[in-house]
Amino acid sequence: MMKMRIGVLAFMVALSAVEFGLASPNTVPAFLWSPHLQAANGELDEAVNYQVMSAKDLVGSVFTHGGWSNFLCSEKKVEQPVDVALVFIGRELLSSDVSSRRNSDPSLVNTLNNLFTASNFSLAFPYISAPEEERMESLLLSGLKQACPHNVGVSNIVFSDSCLVEDGTIQKLSDLQSFKDHLLARRETRKEGETDLVVLCSEGSESSGQSHSERESISELVSSVEQSASKYTALYVSDPYWYTSYKTLQRFLAESATGNSSSVGVSTTCDELCKFKSSLLEGILVGIVFLLILISGLCCMAGIDTPTRFETPQDS
Repeated sequence: MMKMRIGVLAFMVALSAVEFGLASPNTVPAFLWSPHLQAANGELDEAVNYQVMSAKDLVGSVFTHGGWSNFLCSEKKVEQPVDVALVFIGRELLSSDVSSRRNSDPSLVNTLNNLFTASNFSLAFPYISAPEEERMESLLLSGLKQACPHNVGVSNIVFSDSCLVEDGTIQKLSDLQSFKDHLLARRETRKEGETDLVVLCSEGSESSGQSHSERESISELVSSVEQSASKYTALYVSDPYWYTSYKTLQRFLAESATGNSSSVGVSTTCDELCKFKSSLLEGILVGIVFLLILISGLCCMAGIDTPTRFETPQDS
């Protein structure tokens, strides 16, 4: 009960930090928890990391302070191994959404709250700078290779199809049911001390193929792991910006490639209004150029210093 109260307090402190800490609109939250790992003495005081850190630094903290390098690296096996390391990469939450809940799903926040507070070990990161140049799943793989330079101890790595990773050797699964079947099969074949890395990337609420919400995916996958009696640790982090820009670019390229502008209501011809706007813009640009020339000429003329009167010549 005491651990539950401390966990609730830590989660509420994280929410307060987001609400009153002037959270940037470009930051996202991240939550790390495990009901099977035990925190070291004094580490509960650091259950909430208030620093604004990059996504790369977050991955580093997960492997160091979160202890993932201890069971994901073959040379660092410890006495508290876990069977599955779950990673949920969402597309919905911003740091400001966690407290206000105006632009997010309250049920998702409640689900994360319940999982976070019911765990023996938990870390909250309210301010994570959303990655703009590289996706979170790519940073995770890079962090894994950096944390385990000699030998990665992960026996099985699985990503969802919605995750964009360039490693062709990684197994990908299509839907949530495939993940459940995979976890069930791995329970029978997994050797003692082995750890599986399972990464599920949300496709976002705008995707027509998204059959499960983020809350449903997290709840069902965690329930599936718990029902299989597997020890696990989980990380949730949001990565909305790359997803939004990527989807917008993807739709634009798809419309340009098909050339079916009539079906989407987009015209590639310049009508009368378009011509008027282009002519107006050209006139404004030319007018600015002539105005600059006029101002320069007036400044030059004003700078000419000539005498105001001339002396009359003396008669010889």
